[in-house]
Amino acid sequence: MELRARVPDGPIEKKWDKHRFEMKLVNPANKRKFTIIVVGSGLAGGSGAATLAELGYNVKCFCFQDSPRRAHSIAAQGGINAAKNYQNDGDSVYRLFYDTVKGGDFRSREANVYRLAQLSVNIIDQCVAQGVPFAREYGGLLANRSFGGAQVSRTFYARGQTGQQLLLGAYQALERQIGKGTVRMYPRTEMLDLVVIDGVARGIVTRNLITGAIESHTADAVVLGTGGYGNVFYLSTNAKGSNATAIWRAYKRGAAFANPCYTQIHPTCIPKSGEYQSKLTLMSESLRNDGRVWVPLAKGDKRPPNQIPGAERDYYLERMYPSFGNLAPRDIASRAAKRVCDEGRGVGPTGLGVYLDFASAIQRLGVEAIRERYGNLFEMYQRITDENPYVVPMRIYPAVHYTMGGLWVDYNLMSTIPGLHVVGEANFSDHGANRLGASALMQGLADGYYIISNTIADYLASGKLPPVDATHPAFREAEAQIASRTTRFLSIRGTRTVDSFHRELGNIMWEYCGMSRNEEGLETALQLIPKLREEFWRDVNVPGSADTLNQALEKAGRVADFLELGELICLDALERRESCGGHFREEYQTPDGEALRDDEHFAYVAAWEYAGQGRRPILNKEPLDFEYVHLAQRSYK
Repeated sequence: MELRARVPDGPIEKKWDKHRFEMKLVNPANKRKFTIIVVGSGLAGGSGAATLAELGYNVKCFCFQDSPRRAHSIAAQGGINAAKNYQNDGDSVYRLFYDTVKGGDFRSREANVYRLAQLSVNIIDQCVAQGVPFAREYGGLLANRSFGGAQVSRTFYARGQTGQQLLLGAYQALERQIGKGTVRMYPRTEMLDLVVIDGVARGIVTRNLITGAIESHTADAVVLGTGGYGNVFYLSTNAKGSNATAIWRAYKRGAAFANPCYTQIHPTCIPKSGEYQSKLTLMSESLRNDGRVWVPLAKGDKRPPNQIPGAERDYYLERMYPSFGNLAPRDIASRAAKRVCDEGRGVGPTGLGVYLDFASAIQRLGVEAIRERYGNLFEMYQRITDENPYVVPMRIYPAVHYTMGGLWVDYNLMSTIPGLHVVGEANFSDHGANRLGASALMQGLADGYYIISNTIADYLASGKLPPVDATHPAFREAEAQIASRTTRFLSIRGTRTVDSFHRELGNIMWEYCGMSRNEEGLETALQLIPKLREEFWRDVNVPGSADTLNQALEKAGRVADFLELGELICLDALERRESCGGHFREEYQTPDGEALRDDEHFAYVAAWEYAGQGRRPILNKEPLDFEYVHLAQRSYK
């Protein structure tokens, strides 16, 4: 497989503008002749569909939720980064670029990251024009706050519901196009396969989740904006419906899967409270602006937090990383929490928790100031735990959150299948081995509003595609394969639920490929997962029928894909014999317990190619060159 990144020549600050000029255009009259499929209606997919339709293309947009505004982007809390430098504290496009490359532990493509930083300043203006109610200073100017991995305040926010407000902006833009007839919306519809004809993506096959109808849809290009695959771990901060099926089926049709082992563990989540749980809840990283993280100095200290005096507390992030303190990047803060809990100093009933304490901020700023900044987050925490965080510290612990891996894309966001473009968390492109906080919303909107509209035109104008309709044999074959798979699910009639298999897979993934990994554990996982997958296909129970609403059938398809993806994640983690960002191999660490990269052997993007059922996938490598941010040991001390 050839990996052509198609990064333009020239100085990094001029690459995108030069590339936009050199790309081919589709004139307005001809845009009406093209149909583009967009799968996903979150920030990347929703903004992309709205923008493409505004330009004049015919767009079909698909989502499995009952409304585009129910996409998981709505759950994002803390903010969106942009290099506006409103605080006059030294920020710039270059500094945002530098922080992102460093934060990703030098495992991202420089040109993509610089473009992201460049476009960040436009996103805020776009969203303000849409009416997104960003927080403002007393004088009316937009407010900013700090986030992990940066020493400047560049994060724009709407209390603790930034994702919801940004998604409403994109949703309004999308609904306007639906009203105009340029977007046809397909809610409660799940993509089950990608159709490739003569090596080019020409459409998808879907299942109507209400009626069970299998339908084919043709297009001149396909855009996947379907989010991440964190639910492979079962317990995560993702919505229960979030899944990997769209990108996994594309992978099996020839799209390379890049860096699957790069999973972000978020340090501020409400700890797991019992085996019955089906998901975890995120507490925004923005809370670390005013909250101080600590554990007791003594092992096994079970006193209530307010009875432990300051001299007997360990504010371990402030101690270990004095330059960044509580705003250390997510991967570093997560591993530090694990370390103190492993030492026996964790808090709460399970001992897997640390305190996030707002007493100092409340004393300094007053309760009302804290309520204004974080009120809805505090309310959510109190509803879930029945503890008042204004009075007692929150208890938090790391949990699976975001996935930096995804389908490999070039500079134009096109996968290794011509015509298949991938945006947002579904691609691998910008965050390296660790995403900095408040950068997911930035990437989703940059991809959707500003990048895909330019790059897809270049693809469409570069060659003439023959007409194709849903009667083509490739569509019929894909439909038959889906029908056969569905029949197989319903005919097994085993003894175990889909959820029981998913939970067992999640336990394997968390135990052996979670916050830390080692060779022995990964080898164990690679033995356990195929056995579990074999048992799944022998003993899963999927009740109901195919021709109606059947959530067990939906879950079965998604978990079957997770059982294959989990193996690839562990294989990728085993192959990468270094530590970087969220990928922490215990064999490769510095004397003080930090990630130890091996730039000589692993400064590359791992792009896995599907080799067929039961065969080891093929590892392709895209070398990473660092011309503007020189390779260095990552330090936040």
